[in-house]
Amino acid sequence: MRQDPNNYWEQLERLEKLIRASELKAGVIFSFHSLVIGLFFDRMEQIRPMFESGVLFIILGSIWIIWVLISVYHCFKCFQPQIEMKYNSNVLFFRDAVYAFGDVEEFTKKILEIFGKEEEFYAQLAEQIHAESKIIDQKFKSVHKAIRFFALSVVFILVIGIAWVAQIVI
Repeated sequence: MRQDPNNYWEQLERLEKLIRASELKAGVIFSFHSLVIGLFFDRMEQIRPMFESGVLFIILGSIWIIWVLISVYHCFKCFQPQIEMKYNSNVLFFRDAVYAFGDVEEFTKKILEIFGKEEEFYAQLAEQIHAESKIIDQKFKSVHKAIRFFALSVVFILVIGIAWVAQIVI
């Protein structure tokens, strides 16, 4: 039975879109953190009396900073996932294409050889899909953790704001 390589290429294209989507989400979360931290430091003189007034605000602020740092850590993890994978040399893996097959002439011969053998060609495509799927899985795990800790940081900003308003009113 003859397979259609377009199905494999379409799957790879879909996976590339998922990679970009996860990195976009991590970038947006990181941008929000940068914005909030920038506002915090920009308004430091106005906020300082709140932290000097009691230990409650220092504790809440410290917890907020911890949530922000954990969220930012997971954003960075999304951009640089650490994945250990053991595959044979594959003409579709960018690092293998550069280093595993010698110079450009040897690589060209190897890729033509593999693409000429239908079963080996599909095996290399399948390995690429598997590798990218593992990468995407790690990226989305990192994004979900970044979102979770971002939400916690927002909750703590609200708690700090409510405690501050309560302190002013009471």
